Amino acid sequence: MKRFLNAAALAVAMMPVPSMAQEMDHSQMDHGQMDHDAMGHDKTDVPGGVAEDHAGHKSMAGMDHGDGEVSAAGSGTSRLPGAEGHMSGLHLGLGGDWMLMAHGYAWGVYTDQGGRRGDDKAYVQSMAMVTAEGQVAEGAKLTLKSMWSLEPIMSARGYPNLFATGETANGEPLIDRQHPHDLFMELAARLDIDVAPNTRLFLYGGPVGEPALGPSAFMMRRSARFNPAAPIAHHWFDSTHITYGVATAGVATSRFQIEASAFRGQEPDEERWGIETPKLDSWSVRGTLTPSSNWAAQVSYGRIKAPEALHHGEDEGRLTASLHYADDRLSAMIAFSAKNRIPGPTLTAWLAEANWNPTGGHNLFGRIENVENDELFPEGDPLHGQAFRVTRAEAGYAYRIVITDMVGLALGGSAAVYGKPNALDAAYGKLDRIRAAVARRLGLAS
Repeated sequence: MKRFLNAAALAVAMMPVPSMAQEMDHSQMDHGQMDHDAMGHDKTDVPGGVAEDHAGHKSMAGMDHGDGEVSAAGSGTSRLPGAEGHMSGLHLGLGGDWMLMAHGYAWGVYTDQGGRRGDDKAYVQSMAMVTAEGQVAEGAKLTLKSMWSLEPIMSARGYPNLFATGETANGEPLIDRQHPHDLFMELAARLDIDVAPNTRLFLYGGPVGEPALGPSAFMMRRSARFNPAAPIAHHWFDSTHITYGVATAGVATSRFQIEASAFRGQEPDEERWGIETPKLDSWSVRGTLTPSSNWAAQVSYGRIKAPEALHHGEDEGRLTASLHYADDRLSAMIAFSAKNRIPGPTLTAWLAEANWNPTGGHNLFGRIENVENDELFPEGDPLHGQAFRVTRAEAGYAYRIVITDMVGLALGGSAAVYGKPNALDAAYGKLDRIRAAVARRLGLAS
């Protein structure tokens, strides 16, 4: 087992925050577009179309799309439990029925990962979201969504993340690295039309968006909010959260949602600053059940055309299933994925993660992953194409401090252990000899 430390994770978040005495984890969201009426607090109307609940949190009217307290909005069209809570951010009335919301963060990170393949790096993770929403007709609501990142400032090789793979840099596969996000993470619109009591049809799409495939993306889940690294299983579950060309249609009630997407299967290329040519050459379907405000379960399947640049002509069939729980202080998810290269092997992955806010600003978080990966060695290596199953278990602590109404600070760290086959010793070294890795975070969000 390998020792791995993510220490002194430092985060600053720009958002409306209640007093420390009132502070609860679900009201301090640093990630995700959440259902602002999800917690079911009594609301009092205030000027500008912004509602304020009894805990002092502000919410954009109508962001729940009529689902009440049962579900919250995740990335793309995905759903989370309603108890995931309010999305904090800047809310402005635009006149009439229109509202604008802005939210974001920038995390400064330093990581030092040991072993023969380990590396160290200082870098910045970032995301900004701007969303406008309003009534366009009786029973019809339009949401304009955008999401951005300045991570292309990083080198094409992204940041160190042992046993992670996916995408390329300078024509070479990224191995033991996490690629940076693109400048344009989402440019899409969603139209919701009421067709019956508690039932609506919706259309979603745009040049950059997320198809109906997998759970909500990791940076939009409260269960992953303080973890400074992407899951090593990212390309099994939510790698399609940035897709160039998406069209989705679905039907939704408070308890379930069924949807189907057409989208571009090819993963983003190394040029992170532009918008690639949209295509609709792949498809997916997803069903989500939200039986209460504490639970959300989804099952999805996608047929993805040639997603990976280094697997020319190989399509992928991806099956995912996930179960997400949330209450005022705990958010947790367990998920399974099987991706089948066509023609080729089927590789499976498991993921479980949680964030617990026992009291005040204290947060305990963790993640366990088990991944079967055949991309740990480049072409030409004798072990290229051989699948190895690796397990990573990580636990950490973060303390969150309220600075102002719009700024919060979090400081903490994490430690992880790895399990791997002995056949990887020559490449990675014996795990008990791989030295500790250190990560520090500094972030600013709105």
